[in-house]
Amino acid sequence: MKFNPLADDFQTNPYPIYDHLRSSQPICHSVIGGDWVLTRYEDVKSILKDRRVVTVNKGKLIEEKAKYLKNRGQNIQALADTTNKFLFYLNPPDHNRLRSLVGQVFSPVKIKEMRPKIETIFNECLDKALSKGEIDIIEDIAQPIPVRMIGMILGIPPNDIKKSFNHWTRTLSRIIDPLIPLAEYETLNQVALEAQQYFHELIFQREKDPQQDLISHLITARDESGKLNEQEVLSMCIMLFVTAQDTTVNTIGNGMLALLQHPDQMDKLKQEPEIIDTAVEEILRFDSPVQMATRIANESLKIGGQTIQKGENIHLCLGSANRDPAEFPNPDQFDVLRQKNNHLAFGDGIHLCLGAPLARLEAKIIINSLLQKLPNLKLASNKLEWRKTVATRGLNELLVTIST
Repeated sequence: MKFNPLADDFQTNPYPIYDHLRSSQPICHSVIGGDWVLTRYEDVKSILKDRRVVTVNKGKLIEEKAKYLKNRGQNIQALADTTNKFLFYLNPPDHNRLRSLVGQVFSPVKIKEMRPKIETIFNECLDKALSKGEIDIIEDIAQPIPVRMIGMILGIPPNDIKKSFNHWTRTLSRIIDPLIPLAEYETLNQVALEAQQYFHELIFQREKDPQQDLISHLITARDESGKLNEQEVLSMCIMLFVTAQDTTVNTIGNGMLALLQHPDQMDKLKQEPEIIDTAVEEILRFDSPVQMATRIANESLKIGGQTIQKGENIHLCLGSANRDPAEFPNPDQFDVLRQKNNHLAFGDGIHLCLGAPLARLEAKIIINSLLQKLPNLKLASNKLEWRKTVATRGLNELLVTIST
């Protein structure tokens, strides 16, 4: 059996397919280029921490694609320039150098200080949503809060936050998928160009008038210490802007769906809001916002009785690893009180998600606040539309009723 993440049933519910692969062919090949696919927790965790394996620089692959498409009259150079320096595509020493410049901003201590601001933004978003008489958890709550928070961290003026930013995020987050149809590249390039133009102007403003924000910090690092160049500043801004939203939106959407589909667990959380820490970890495990990470073997290695040759791609199914019964008892059971929960939703090793502390805090505040302020939330429809993505998993919308 070959792994086919493009199948409709996989998009709707990948977990039965993961279960079959783990039990029959835990290390198999994908229909996408014949790449290796790992589905067991032990194997996935091992590769995430293995220094013989490096991350695939999708930016360099897009650079090659740009040269090919240029000969056909298509220009995607803006996309190639933007993604080439995305932090999660870099390996040491560049990865360590750039991560060290922003790591402190996303430390748990710094993130904890943001709680009051997140609560304020949540209340504003909820009031606005309630005035419409209906709520789409995705559009009204899960999207606007992360974009305003990362905007505050970067230094984006509040008046600049606009709906098109959500389009940028949804579009550019497709970059991490292992297979992108050629027809999509022009759209991706146009969005990358718009984002480049916006952040170029914002960086120019901060050069003239520095503030206490991350963009000003990156400019200082560029000019005073030479620790990064102009393109790296631009790419870092766009990468943080995109990834800080997408993961959080999926976590909140998937989490609220899981709670609404498991009313007994939702009732536990309503009655004991102090268990939100374990509840959010279970949400991350049960329906992970990021389903797949891709690596490339830097040398030949053996895992699970299979030999992976140098240069071969390896797709790590995080969503499958997080449902592995060898690591999680009753893995298909959604349990907000689950104690032993060493999930891999944010990866592991040197590429452990930089924004994980912020995503966790936003999810805790938003989910708890929704349940406490709107205790009678119910799904408006059982018909759900999942985004057509492979590496991430999230809903297009999540409509709920709020009857009292």
